[in-house]
Amino acid sequence: MKAAILFVLAGVAEIGGGYLIWLWLRDGKSSLYGLFGALLLIAYGIVATLQSFSSFGRVYAAYGGIFIVLSVLWGWWVDRKNPDAYDWAGMIICLIGALVMLAPRK
Repeated sequence: MKAAILFVLAGVAEIGGGYLIWLWLRDGKSSLYGLFGALLLIAYGIVATLQSFSSFGRVYAAYGGIFIVLSVLWGWWVDRKNPDAYDWAGMIICLIGALVMLAPRK
């Protein structure tokens, strides 16, 4: 459960940080958007290190699947872009892959 919470926190920090920088550079928002985006991206890097279940590579590989799911959900909720059948299928495949990476090992 702790791992899942950390993955979601890391994902929200990374996606949120990237989104704020996007708004700053692409949509002409205030440089404060860029500053807060950078701070969120730093927070993402810190939160990801709090995972205790495995090595760096395995954590980041599993996180990649979670990140894809969160990115599509972000697009749906924030950008109002409804996922289509391919998005849903891709999210399921990525989530299964992340769960396989998170499987306990001896």
